[in-house]
Amino acid sequence: MAKVIRTIGVLTSGGDAPGMNAAIRAVVRTGLGKGLRVRGIRKGYQGLLDEEIIDLSARDVSDTIQRGGTILQTARCEEMRTEEGQQKAAAILKKYGVDGLVVIGGDGSFAGAQALANLGINTIGVPGTIDLDIACTEYTIGFDTAVNTAMEAIDKVRDTSTSHERCSIIEVMGRDAGYLALWCGIANGAERILLPEEHGYDESAIVADIQECRKRGKKNYIIINAEGIGGSIEMAERIEEATGMETRATIIGHMQRGGSPTCKDRVYASIMGAMAVNLLIEGKTNRVVGYKHGQYVDFDINEALGMQKGIPAYQQEIAKELAL
Repeated sequence: MAKVIRTIGVLTSGGDAPGMNAAIRAVVRTGLGKGLRVRGIRKGYQGLLDEEIIDLSARDVSDTIQRGGTILQTARCEEMRTEEGQQKAAAILKKYGVDGLVVIGGDGSFAGAQALANLGINTIGVPGTIDLDIACTEYTIGFDTAVNTAMEAIDKVRDTSTSHERCSIIEVMGRDAGYLALWCGIANGAERILLPEEHGYDESAIVADIQECRKRGKKNYIIINAEGIGGSIEMAERIEEATGMETRATIIGHMQRGGSPTCKDRVYASIMGAMAVNLLIEGKTNRVVGYKHGQYVDFDINEALGMQKGIPAYQQEIAKELAL
């Protein structure tokens, strides 16, 4: 072991995700159980630079596993993208005696962890994002809860869409990734799924399909639109004008980030949080915890950030076939 770990820190960075509290709880309790001091860093990298650092006990994370969001809070931090900010963050961690740091977040958060590792701070990344867009892992904390939240909301929109014989365009989150849209499109039986990975869509083909469906007596038409495409309100106006069918846009928005995490998000996040601490104790650094082929694994951060991830073509084809 290159360095004995006595004190670890934990922070959540970037967008919040259901299950982050389960990961924090696992880091704290695993660390304490191994005889380590555990320090929580509030408000992500911004809180680190502002020295918002507190000691955490087992009691501090009691009754948190079922809560959405993050008890440590989170924030964006432009300063952490600069060399000066990174050096300042590393110096503050050393000042507070933090030998190892667990960063719970997405690719941007991992880039910060990578920079700190290069400055001598032992770091482990835990994937926390509802977007499921981290290439090295098949699972990210929060996706399961977010996709179920969106699915339930879309079911409700379909009810009223049927009552009014409407076309409904429902926009889900995901940034530039279409995983939430694809999963909801299949789970909700949508007629169309618009994904950023497909690099555009044919609106005239959608209009023609809506008109054909109306001829067959179909009472509603559901389009799931990914955030990476956007423009749902304007799209609804164009489709209504072209088809004569009342069309409404619903943007589900940030409710997908909140809510009590599902069992899967609680369990997977707990295992990943505990694994991050154990990796630090083993003397590993600059790693990302992941889930692949049914196993919890870890990757070098440089390798993880260099990976590319796309939506499997087979899943897209299945979605289209089921919408016929």
